[in-house]
Amino acid sequence: MNTKQIGDETEARIIATLVGEGYSVSIPFGDNDRYDLVLDTDDQLLRVQCKTGWIESDVVRFKTASKTTSNGDVTMDDYDGEIDAFAVRCKDNGELYWVPVEDAGKKSTYLRLTEPKIDHPSVNLAETYRLTDQLP
Repeated sequence: MNTKQIGDETEARIIATLVGEGYSVSIPFGDNDRYDLVLDTDDQLLRVQCKTGWIESDVVRFKTASKTTSNGDVTMDDYDGEIDAFAVRCKDNGELYWVPVEDAGKKSTYLRLTEPKIDHPSVNLAETYRLTDQLP
């Protein structure tokens, strides 16, 4: 599979889960928006960026910035102020996660699969971000 197919599968699985949980999901027309879908919670509309994560050591890692190349120059743009949350499918364990944008890093986010040996406020445990447990 190429990266477009992987991304499409991620979006499809996330949308199916959200619809299965009773939410209304809208998909913006075209590929020019910074978000992949809009989640209607009855109280608000949330802009969601879907990402595919992978396991690296004892963490689920996913990119939280988009990379573009123009005239040979590479730029990394984060999503701050343009989305409300990341919905993440880990391709290695099949789990889905919901990460509010304010809990995400600027370039990558790491969700720890095991308890850390240290207590630190920036350590994010994957289990606390399970999609069905974190939905608004």
